[in-house]
Formats: sequence, C-alpha cells, structure tokens
Amino acid sequence: MLDTTHDIRILTIILNYKTPQMTLDCVAAALVEMAELPGEIVIIDNGSGDGSYDTILAAAKDRGWLNTGRLRVIASDRNGGFGAGMNIGFRLGLSDGSAPAFYYLLNSDAFVQPGAIRSLRDYLIATPRAGLVGSYVRGMDGEPHCTAFRFPSIAGEFEGAVQTGIITRLLRNSVVPMALPKEPAQLDWTAGASLMIRREVIEAVGGFDEAFFLYFEETELCHRAARAGWQTHYLPASEVAHVGSASTGMKNWQRTPRYWFDSRLHYFISTRGRTYAALATAALVAGSLLYRMRRVISNKPATDPPHFLRDLLAHHTRALFRPHVTRLMETRPTPSSAEEPK
Repeated sequence: MLDTTHDIRILTIILNYKTPQMTLDCVAAALVEMAELPGEIVIIDNGSGDGSYDTILAAAKDRGWLNTGRLRVIASDRNGGFGAGMNIGFRLGLSDGSAPAFYYLLNSDAFVQPGAIRSLRDYLIATPRAGLVGSYVRGMDGEPHCTAFRFPSIAGEFEGAVQTGIITRLLRNSVVPMALPKEPAQLDWTAGASLMIRREVIEAVGGFDEAFFLYFEETELCHRAARAGWQTHYLPASEVAHVGSASTGMKNWQRTPRYWFDSRLHYFISTRGRTYAALATAALVAGSLLYRMRRVISNKPATDPPHFLRDLLAHHTRALFRPHVTRLMETRPTPSSAEEPK
C-alpha cells in the first residue's frame, strides 16, 4: 500500500513549439489520466511566435479546460529550448504558489496511455532512492523507442561511431543505448519525452542547465542528480505513444545543426572537463574514420548527415577554447497566464 501521509501532487509540464494541434491532443490525453490524480497541468508555449499560444488558449477555453482550475496556458517570450521551457514550469509550481511533490515532463508529441502518469508517481513513492523515472515509449506504429541509456563516455563515443560487432562486444559496458529492460530497472539516464522527477531532485540540483538548447539536457540533469545521490529508473509499465522529432525536424536533417554540437560539447565539459571532452571527440572522429574505411571495402551505408565530421571538427576546434558557462534555473521573471487570447 502506498504511503499517502505526504504530498503526492503532480505538476504535468507540456511544452509547445509550433505544434498547437498536436499539443492539444497531448493535453486531452493527459487530462484524462490526471482526472483522478491530485495536481495540475501547465502548457507552456515556448516562444513559438506563430499564433500557437492564442490557438491553444482559445481551444482550452472552448473545451472548458480552464474552468476546472487544473490547467493553465502560459506564454514564454522566448524559445530558450527544452530545458529553459521546463524550468519555467519548475519555477511556476502549482497555481496556489506551492511546489508539487512531483514534476511530470511530457513532450507535446507524446500521448500517455492508461495509467502511465499514476504508475510513475506510485513508483517514485514506493522507491525512495529513485529521483527520476521514465516511461516505456513507443512509436505511433507500435515500435519501441530506445529510452534506456548509459552515460556517454570516450569508449562509448568510439563504439557508437565505429559500428563494428567485435568492438561493440568488447565495449559492451560502454554502449550508450541499452536493451530495453522488461522489468523496472535503474539506469544512467532516460529520455525526457515522459519523465517524472521528485521535487527534492530539482531543489538539490537546480533544474535544467539552460546553456543546452536541445539534446543532452536530460542526460546532464540525470548525471547531476546521480552526483547528488539520486537514481534514475525506467518503468516499462508506464507507456507513452510518441511521434518523435515533431518540433525539431531531426528525422529530416540535411546538416547537423550547431545547437547539437554545442550541446554535445557542453555535456562533456560540464560532466568531465575540457581534456575529456577533447578525447571524446577524438574517439568519435577515429571511430567515424574507421567506419568510412569499412564503407569503402564492404559498401556500408552512410549513417551521419552530410559533412558531419567536418562540421564537428570545425565547431569543436573553436568552441573548446571559449569560456564555459552553465545557467541553472535562471531567475528571469516567470510568465503569467493570460485571461484572454491576444
């Protein structure tokens, strides 16, 4: 039986960036799952600038969602990325000004299945050392998405780039993506598409590092939480259907964007230092060159976007010598909800 003597309220945070209709579908599913759970939902339009905020707010009013007192729609004046948007939700807290016991992070292109939110909360209540827990995430086609990972490392960068069976077997304990556990399990980090976090974790580590725009931000948060003594877990009983890359367009990248390189380098410098970051990049380059040699010999397919290595080296050669800055839970004013569409 669960301990119900302490606060078990949940704040579900959903970011929108230029996908208002998908966000509304996501919220509709989340509202059903939150109906019998104490807590609220906040939708944050992350500086879309395309009328998304007005569309979402008007639809929420038309559907009567705002009348429940359990849903707010917030407009951020800038798109600071995933972590910055989620930090707005952390700072907002519940509508009465208090902090919830749990923050539930849900992508706007993710649709919770029956019991998904409740099972994450119940798991954290029953597992005191777990500070974060993520869901089983599948595509809309039913195929599972990998959401169980080890922390990136020098060996892991080399293995991921060289893509050779014998090396993968030799470095099996460094392979970043893990086979999805069939049962609840502790791991290094999990995806932020459906992730529940204890309030105490956010209080201890300071929320997301806003120096990340996209990618690696949840990896670094889990790393910081681990250093503070909190475990990250994976719960296959919590299921979420996920479109994937709806806001970022990653599936259609013709060139790796600068923010991906920024995030990768910032992660390694933040967690391991500049020397380790340089060695991790060298390992990735070495593995990629070996794979290119294999492509010539055995007609292997290209797996990186065009000019990936050239862009990586050009970016890191410049960026490694810049001042390194982290931005945890910036204290800029938190947007307030509006009463009427603009």
